[in-house]
Amino acid sequence: MIVSDLEIQEFIKLAIDEDIKDGDHSSLACIPATETGKAKLLVKQKGILAGVELAEKIFNYFDPTSSLDILMKDGEEMKVGDIAFYVSGNTHAILKAERLVLNCMQRMSAVATRTNQVASKIADLKTKVLDTRKTTPLLRFLEKWAVRIGGGVNHRFGLYDMIMLKDNHIDYAGGIKKAITKTNQYLKDNNKTLKIEIETRNLEEVKEVLFIGNVDRIMLDNFSYADIKTAVALIDENYETEASGGITIDTVRQYAECGVDFVSMGALTHSVKNLDLSLKAVKV
Repeated sequence: MIVSDLEIQEFIKLAIDEDIKDGDHSSLACIPATETGKAKLLVKQKGILAGVELAEKIFNYFDPTSSLDILMKDGEEMKVGDIAFYVSGNTHAILKAERLVLNCMQRMSAVATRTNQVASKIADLKTKVLDTRKTTPLLRFLEKWAVRIGGGVNHRFGLYDMIMLKDNHIDYAGGIKKAITKTNQYLKDNNKTLKIEIETRNLEEVKEVLFIGNVDRIMLDNFSYADIKTAVALIDENYETEASGGITIDTVRQYAECGVDFVSMGALTHSVKNLDLSLKAVKV
């Protein structure tokens, strides 16, 4: 998933409507509208920096003449006291952009840091770390962007770009065979080429999927390590494999060592705590 400038522009517009509406009255009340200034992005917690590229776009949206002196790039390790960048431009614009920049960068840096911690556990193995749809509504593109910065891989972005037949789909459809058959017919009838992933809950379901075929990836949900190893041995190279369900930073390597292509973790995005960053005025 690649973040487009249009998507970012639309996001900023929505953020302005939420936060500023008819004006930043705090700035309007005490600072001349034409005044220029400078500020620094101060790091107050160690981790992986994320959101610098986005911050530049936000500042430029508020003030096209603003300029950033970037000292640290997305994906770099940061420590307390580091300065990620300096921004110079219209003071009102800097102040209006401040909270949006910080909210985004603090969240993105937290996601990137958690992803990096997990990915580093299995860096020497073939297994890749996937995110999920367990994201903050309307901030999914930022959080998935941060996953990539941290060294992870994006799963599907939403319901529209990949088919995932989970347990509820299978049960509502009337079983694995009907779910797979109907899905392939749907893709054919609608001239779509989406990949198909199917969730399995035990080894018998894995065998059933293999007998039917016509899918691209098999998810092994809440399997024991022993059953994952057995499943991977059963599944040939024509299918990708994904382990999912309650995987943590402490157990990710054990799952990866079972030989799966992917491990997916909702915890990359749904339970991180924002990192501490601050934008401070610089007297010039």
